Amino acid sequence: MRILIAGGTGYIGTRLVPELLRRGHEVVAAASGEPRPERFAWADRAELVRMDATDPDQVHEALEGVDALCYLVHGLSSPWFPARDRAAARAVRDAVDARGTGRVVYLGGLVPDVPEDELSPHVASRLEVERLLEQSSAATLSLRAGIVIGAGSTSFEILRQTASTLLVQPVPVWMSSRVQPIAVADVVRVLADALEGGATGDVDIGGPDVVTYPELLRLYAEVAGLPRVQVPVVGAPVSAVALGAGLVSAAPYWTAAALVRSLRHDMVCRPGQPDPTKVDLTDALPLREAMELAALADGPGGRVSGRERSDPAWVRASWLEQALVATRLPGSTLLGSALHVAEHRVRGLLGLVR
Repeated sequence: MRILIAGGTGYIGTRLVPELLRRGHEVVAAASGEPRPERFAWADRAELVRMDATDPDQVHEALEGVDALCYLVHGLSSPWFPARDRAAARAVRDAVDARGTGRVVYLGGLVPDVPEDELSPHVASRLEVERLLEQSSAATLSLRAGIVIGAGSTSFEILRQTASTLLVQPVPVWMSSRVQPIAVADVVRVLADALEGGATGDVDIGGPDVVTYPELLRLYAEVAGLPRVQVPVVGAPVSAVALGAGLVSAAPYWTAAALVRSLRHDMVCRPGQPDPTKVDLTDALPLREAMELAALADGPGGRVSGRERSDPAWVRASWLEQALVATRLPGSTLLGSALHVAEHRVRGLLGLVR
């Protein structure tokens, strides 16, 4: 089967490509920018194409001869991401119909059980994209996931950098919402299974454990061997916490802010989900095991849970951070993480003034 991965050079895409190749499929990895094959260990076995998902002509060309499409395109790096994601979903929907692509699998986000006008912009945009893609003539399955646990994952790296940088962690009372993380290895497996299957509609995917976000922070600190103290904070506005998250992690500010705003509500699977008739997650990794794999995976090497050289620079530890952490001296992890965050924030500011 010839499979196009829209967002094939992103975090999930770079880990899905080798899995699909292992299963014997012909894979086309699409990137919004000019492809750089030297970044990917699998580049000689897959086709790399440039495809701006908001450009109907580029999408139409990329879908030529494609049997199935895996849609992994999400934009969180600017405040205008909903409009761009909407335009991309419409372009892909129309191109799928024009090309007669038979299968579409979309990786979206868990949707909390609240009125739609109370959804965060991040979650609302994921849901809108899901609905637009489901309007195509293809057999479409939307997989809704929450926090993905894996080194290099945006949500995990924000968690890791926050836990590492703050010795004392202020935790807003409203952030006691529940989350149901899932290991990146399970996400990749389920995506590959879905592309080969025929289920349609939408299904929530999550690991076997449900915890609060503060418990997730504590678990990372425990696994990483970091003594940390959490202090409950009453009355902390969501906007202020979003700003704080942008300051204590090296993630693009709008990305961190969008994800923090999603934590106002429980991000867990609906009752009866994951639906066993649509996905098989009976042997999904327990949260602690997934966290240990992610926390200990410090470099490339083909491991699904580890960092890859193609991951964004802000998730990769600098040589200085690695050297400091390697000393195992008291405070070395905190200092290394703080310097890493400061380096990327300074670079961002320099980029604005140039």
